[in-house]
Amino acid sequence: MTTPTITIRFFARLREELDTESMSHPLPEGQTVAELLSTLSGRGGAWAQLTGDQPVMVAVNQAMAKPGTRLQAGDEVAFFPPVTGG
Repeated sequence: MTTPTITIRFFARLREELDTESMSHPLPEGQTVAELLSTLSGRGGAWAQLTGDQPVMVAVNQAMAKPGTRLQAGDEVAFFPPVTGG
């Protein structure tokens, strides 16, 4: 049996700091955006910024998502650094 997966994409400075543009990730049943962020930030180092003081913006299948959004097999999840204004 094949484990369901999602595709994760990183943009702007996140792509540079995490040294990856995209990755395939196994999807536990019923996982939410918040749980995915927690899992990824648990890798430590630069990954910890995903749940830091300035949380990243998240889109699922090119629509902005909230922490409670449930993920499904085949989803594309995109992470963007926080936007700063001036």
